[in-house]
Amino acid sequence: MLRARAPAKVNLTLHVLGRRADGFHELDSLVAFAGCAADALAFRPSEGLALSVEGPFACAAGDVAGDDNLVLKAAREAAARIPGLRLGRFSLVKRIPVAAGLGGGSADAAAALRLLAQANGIAAEDPRLVEAAAATGSDVPACLVSRAARMTGRGEGVAPLAGFAPLAAVLANPLKPVSTPEIFRRLALKPGETRSETTAAPDAGLAALVAARNDLEAPARSLLADIGTGLEALAQTEGCRLARMSGSGATVFGLYDDQRSARRAARALRAALPGWWVMPTMLR
Repeated sequence: MLRARAPAKVNLTLHVLGRRADGFHELDSLVAFAGCAADALAFRPSEGLALSVEGPFACAAGDVAGDDNLVLKAAREAAARIPGLRLGRFSLVKRIPVAAGLGGGSADAAAALRLLAQANGIAAEDPRLVEAAAATGSDVPACLVSRAARMTGRGEGVAPLAGFAPLAAVLANPLKPVSTPEIFRRLALKPGETRSETTAAPDAGLAALVAARNDLEAPARSLLADIGTGLEALAQTEGCRLARMSGSGATVFGLYDDQRSARRAARALRAALPGWWVMPTMLR
């Protein structure tokens, strides 16, 4: 049995540069990965391809073990590119909230590709795996790298951030899913339309992050008021240096000077927002 962690992806910044002729949005985003917020994936090589799912967020995903699950899709995309690839049974423990702006499904898919590479003696950076990741979903290439990076295009461009200093953070989610397609629709960008503001933060230093933004935050807040509630609660915690939404929401995060401050803020946030999922973590 082979095992891998699938850490949540956090968009420290997310700038929407425009909408391409093919309908996809052109993005520029700095992402990092949460050490304490992660799904767990196990793999046993065998005949065929199967997936079982358990954990606190297994039911929230509906038919999470169905044929459209990204773990199974990633395995099929890899098998289509790598002759003789041995498949098998995946077992997923779902601990990341679903439809939360944390790339949980993409992280699971990337973990599946890493496990398949390990089981088949293939290098993790094999171009065929990278192609399979891009074909599986926009966030999967960054999750395959699974460390701080700059994402460009619709997600296929991934450049790791050299010298990234881990960030102490608190993640919070109201356990209410939001629709990513609906949030992008509310941006109301036509195919071929570009925006004048075309650069994300040049690096992941705090000053640069504060000066940047998440362009999906406003449309997401108009769809779910809880996002604004979470951001305000984070901003009021002691030592919060930045409060922002991740991805298309509804997860929000706060950045702090150190782990102790983040843990203290998490305790305060759990008291202020009963019923929310709250997780202190380090972003790497």
